[in-house]
Amino acid sequence: MEKRIKNKATSSFSHLAKKLVSWYAKGHRDLPWRHTKDPYAIWISEIMLQQTTSQAVIPFYERFLKRFPHLKKLSQASQEDVYELWAGLGYYSRARNILKAAKELVKTSFPQSWEELIQYPGFGPYTARAVTSFAFNEPVGVVDGNVVRVLSRLFDVSCDWWTTKGRNVLQNFADQLVQSTQDSHANQALMELGATICTPKTPTCALCPWSADCLALQNKTITQRPRPKPRPTPTLLLWKPEVVIAKNKIAMVENNYAPFLRKDKIFPGKITELQKPPKQFDFKHTITRFHIYTQLAPIKKSTKSVETWVDLTEFSKVFPYSLYKKTIEHHQEKSARTSQVSH
Repeated sequence: MEKRIKNKATSSFSHLAKKLVSWYAKGHRDLPWRHTKDPYAIWISEIMLQQTTSQAVIPFYERFLKRFPHLKKLSQASQEDVYELWAGLGYYSRARNILKAAKELVKTSFPQSWEELIQYPGFGPYTARAVTSFAFNEPVGVVDGNVVRVLSRLFDVSCDWWTTKGRNVLQNFADQLVQSTQDSHANQALMELGATICTPKTPTCALCPWSADCLALQNKTITQRPRPKPRPTPTLLLWKPEVVIAKNKIAMVENNYAPFLRKDKIFPGKITELQKPPKQFDFKHTITRFHIYTQLAPIKKSTKSVETWVDLTEFSKVFPYSLYKKTIEHHQEKSARTSQVSH
């Protein structure tokens, strides 16, 4: 009995995979990273595509590969060089991690197994599987946000997909789908379906190769799949940074006091957690779940806590964060107003 059930399941996934790759072969978006099997180029594209659309990524991807055409060239770069090419993409921890990983990967080569690749900085289950699947045809499913949506609807699954347990349910489906076909485009096809047909709000089910198989469509639960992820309660913070500029240099310290940008330097200052927004602040900025209300500390010309002085002309390359840019701009405006009053 067990064997018959297993054979039936395998046959079902094979049927689904055949429909999917046939649909993909008839036409799909022409994206530059789909024209290579180079694990390095695929890796860069996958990191850039996190939190960013394909069309927005293309010019960044092309500029990056022109400057750093291979792993060795990237491994020799400075963090500032990488930041410069990353400016505009945001989420700069990604840029830090690719440089760390490049310095490690260049000592050997790209592992062809996702379980080996995931040991390197910045490689999570998705990125590791994507690189080994697209570059080396490793038969493993690749589960991103698009795939979560497609599989949740196809099988009408109501699970907490943001948890390990829920993710594993969908990962198992993706693995079975990919392993039931010899076509290396299965993962790309699955992601393409989510990006172009099975979209979040207005899916074009009539054009979907799986419309006859989609359980959510049959059960009229399309709008309920996948389950919405609970939004974390925002943390309100009052930040009082001290912007100290002397001899065209800015004072910075190790970030041992703020819960955001933990792995980078920060302006001297202090943080207070709030229960409600303050009545007075210079500007507000949001980083993930942190709502940061900034009150610039009184202008100083020196600070005892300084650990690093950064040249003002190089500051945006070293620290390309919009929060820091806003802080300096408001400091300069405040300085200008103070100067006018004193005259």
